[in-house]
Amino acid sequence: MDQQGNDKREQNKPERQNPNWMPQGGFNFSRFTWLIVIFLLMLPFFNIFMAQQSTNVISYSQFKQLLRSGDVAKVEMERDLIEGTLKSQTNVSGSAIVQFVTYLPSTGDDELLPLIEEHNVTFITRSANQQGFWEIFANILPLLLFVWLGVMMWRSMRSRGQGMFSVGENKAKLYDKTKVKISFDDVAGLDSAKEEIKDIVDYLKSPEKYKKLGARPSRGILLVGPPGTGKTLIARAVAGEADVPFYSTSGSDFMEMFVGVGASRVRNMFNDAKKSAPSIIFIDELDSIGRHRGAGLGGGHDEREQTLNQLLSEMDGFEQNESTIVIAATNRPDILDPALRRPGRFDREITVNLPSLADREFILKLHASKKPMSESVDIGKIARGTPGFSGADLENLLNIAAQIAARRSKDSIEEQEIEDARDTVMMGLKRTGISLTDDEKKLIAYHEAGHTLVAHELPHSDPIHKVTIIPRGMAMGVTMQLPEEDRYVYRREQLEDRLSVLLGGRVAEDLVFQTRTTGAENDLDQASKLARKMITAWGMSEKLGHTHLQDEKGNIFLGEELSRGKQYSEETAREVDIEIKTLIDRSFERAIKLVKEKRKALDDLAQALIEREEINGQEVDDIIAAAATGA
Repeated sequence: MDQQGNDKREQNKPERQNPNWMPQGGFNFSRFTWLIVIFLLMLPFFNIFMAQQSTNVISYSQFKQLLRSGDVAKVEMERDLIEGTLKSQTNVSGSAIVQFVTYLPSTGDDELLPLIEEHNVTFITRSANQQGFWEIFANILPLLLFVWLGVMMWRSMRSRGQGMFSVGENKAKLYDKTKVKISFDDVAGLDSAKEEIKDIVDYLKSPEKYKKLGARPSRGILLVGPPGTGKTLIARAVAGEADVPFYSTSGSDFMEMFVGVGASRVRNMFNDAKKSAPSIIFIDELDSIGRHRGAGLGGGHDEREQTLNQLLSEMDGFEQNESTIVIAATNRPDILDPALRRPGRFDREITVNLPSLADREFILKLHASKKPMSESVDIGKIARGTPGFSGADLENLLNIAAQIAARRSKDSIEEQEIEDARDTVMMGLKRTGISLTDDEKKLIAYHEAGHTLVAHELPHSDPIHKVTIIPRGMAMGVTMQLPEEDRYVYRREQLEDRLSVLLGGRVAEDLVFQTRTTGAENDLDQASKLARKMITAWGMSEKLGHTHLQDEKGNIFLGEELSRGKQYSEETAREVDIEIKTLIDRSFERAIKLVKEKRKALDDLAQALIEREEINGQEVDDIIAAAATGA
């Protein structure tokens, strides 16, 4: 059971590379390699099999007996090896043979040569180093195959930048201007960010009008904002608008297990960009290599710091370069090294915030234009019902709605599909296969009715959108509230009402069942965090005054955490805990008073949830109004 807020989850869309070593269109190198390996493993067995098929080994005494009987036509000797041919097929040891092999005794045999001459046998001696063509070929074939296989593997790995000698090569992807179709018109909203970055594109296209005024371009532009707000999209739009080479890479591309590889890749990337200047370099997830230096326990000069040092040197070293502009994106600017953000490096910082109501409507219209939408869909209503959604969240919302419509075999997306998609994003998927007892269902219904009643009656609480006791995500029930407009500043009265709403479920459990359940875990967690923020960060305590007492969380490195002293005394920490408890207790008492006064409305709401499992905001208003009039 969870009192739902407006939290989102970032949608990750990893790109996977082609698993084949060879480029597409060629043969499957992995499969061909396995065929060669199998052939090499079978070659020794093949040679043994052929040797056994072509020759028959007989004893030396049998060989001399054949000589004496005049059946031997030809003898070839190489050291102790004797190979012979019979005049006709002869049975030896129970088998008919023509070719045979035997071995000269280690003590030698002085009678052998006279015996061969006596019976006019053709006698040939071979040098120990003399071999036939097929014997030589069979010996060197495995070596040739291994050499060929090694050359092909090296060339393939080299062509993909994975070879042993190319680990330091530039990993940045050079965008093809003919294939990059995204422009600034495709970036919905973010007008201020687009205007800022358009200056860079304009400078690269027409540098003369800037140079005559003595203006130089910013060497680095840092795009800062929450995940999914469109930082990478803006960079792609720059690639589509700027008529210059555009190199795109990620901070993690510089990191490797080999020392010095990251710095080498940075050098090679800037060298390539300078050769094709004017140009743009885009580094996504800059925080992976730009973290504060010397912050670990050892403060060592590790691979990441070498990479960062090289990046700092390339951006503003002795060899200044005004024709290569670096654009970087991060959602953690607080952990970046200060040297990165000084003038001369990333000297312009553009914040890409969550879209406003007008921006959300524009973004939804842009994505809706690419999908078959029903004429009854009100885009403005959807935009008002999605506060806190990022651009990526809105695109994902319509995509899920399209999937639901396809599942229902519809020809267009209707408002119901969008509503169901929003419930899925905000509350999670419906959990099927859960069988609740009547007592559990009643308890959950009263818990959610407690949230709903308190939220409806408090003047500074957000309106109720939907209440459900259908299990979704990790929650057994959800009360969803949606603000009527975007908020950027919260008053104390709004926050205190929020605390009472969070505690309304626990209040209903106490009042109706005289017990407490585990279903309030998430509610209590949110309430405790909000109360602590109010006391320590926002100065909403009369006793502690206007003091910021919250620990700084910007630096997450263990070394600095251990070395930094406490920011306030143990006595103050005790006072903070007392103030947090007092604030929560006061909000709890207010919720108890309200629920007791509206007990009939609580019972009616719970009964409606038991019967229907889900009610909307209008139905909540009608039920509470009917309870007030005694209907």
